[in-house]
Amino acid sequence: MTGIGELHTVDPARGEDSVLRDAAVVVENGLIAWVGRASKAPAADRAVDVEGRAALPGWVDSHTHLVFAGDRGEEFAARMAGEAYAAGGIGVTTNATREASDETLRGLVAGRVRDAVAGGTTYLETKTGYGLDVEQELRAAKIATDAADEVTFLGAHLVPEGVDADEYVETVCGPMLEAVTPYVQWADVFCERGAFNPEQSRRVLEACRDAGLGLRVHGNQIGPGEGVSLAVELGAASVDHCNFLSDKDVAALAGSDTVATVLPACDLSTRAPLAPARGLLDAGATVAIASNCNPGTSYTTSMNFCVATAVLQMKLTVDEAIRAATLGGAQALRRDVSTPDRPAVGHLAVGTRADLHVLDAPQAVHLAYRPGMPLTWGVWRAGRREI
Repeated sequence: MTGIGELHTVDPARGEDSVLRDAAVVVENGLIAWVGRASKAPAADRAVDVEGRAALPGWVDSHTHLVFAGDRGEEFAARMAGEAYAAGGIGVTTNATREASDETLRGLVAGRVRDAVAGGTTYLETKTGYGLDVEQELRAAKIATDAADEVTFLGAHLVPEGVDADEYVETVCGPMLEAVTPYVQWADVFCERGAFNPEQSRRVLEACRDAGLGLRVHGNQIGPGEGVSLAVELGAASVDHCNFLSDKDVAALAGSDTVATVLPACDLSTRAPLAPARGLLDAGATVAIASNCNPGTSYTTSMNFCVATAVLQMKLTVDEAIRAATLGGAQALRRDVSTPDRPAVGHLAVGTRADLHVLDAPQAVHLAYRPGMPLTWGVWRAGRREI
């Protein structure tokens, strides 16, 4: 690919020189083989000239809930009219999802993935969590595995109506976990008022860790709580939402490898206080931006929108927001470093997966300068053009 007017490599090894002008990249066997000035590019079998457009790594969306059916538009309308968000709305989606056929669910998930890719997302995670019994959570895990790059077990999303919470936790940690483990890489828990208390959350996370799964946490969304401290203590890869953080929470994140994943579209949809992304970065924490695509609180796969919101509302610079939505997402999924069997994602350097997002604009600042505009011109995943 040549003719790149502005290339955001987001390569940590380049430091402050991670943005290149008049650049080119060479792709071979789905990987980045060379990055640099176009005038110095080695010969290639064929070339794509992007005619001065800006390019960056594909978005890494590290938090989505794509396996669902049904609609919660009325709930959204009520929230916009002044009702407070509460965790219980998840049950509405659970009922609709259980009633949908496998074919219907697969089609819905595939459509959402296509929408995400069309907006520049090249690597994404998704979760179970709208089944909430062994059979349905297993079904969701299988469907998610066929559609997403990383799958998270979220049986501990909500306690089903009429079920004792502690008994349900035992099911999550026992037969449900055993059923889904072959299909998932991660486990998550909604550690929040109205969902699972800290003791129940710890029980779930420890059981999942013992089963060999990586850990993630929904935490500190609805109010102050122990989600962040629990995530850091147990070495979770990320804690997501992070709307209500104490100084102690911020310091804990800054002193750990746990990524603080902020969800700007969700904050807008719930009219919640914005997660303190600026303060987290200033303190030295690693921040990721994700879409949190779900039917109740963030019905969008547009990472362009999330990045623009982070700049316009959360006070991140464009470069910081791009980094959080690419390398930050990869760090939240522990995919920022290549291994012999899996190339890194989220940045562009020799040996990383060739995931590229080309904007129909000369500079990446247009993502925030022209919010809401259709700026994705081309998308390549592992070297293959998708859009």
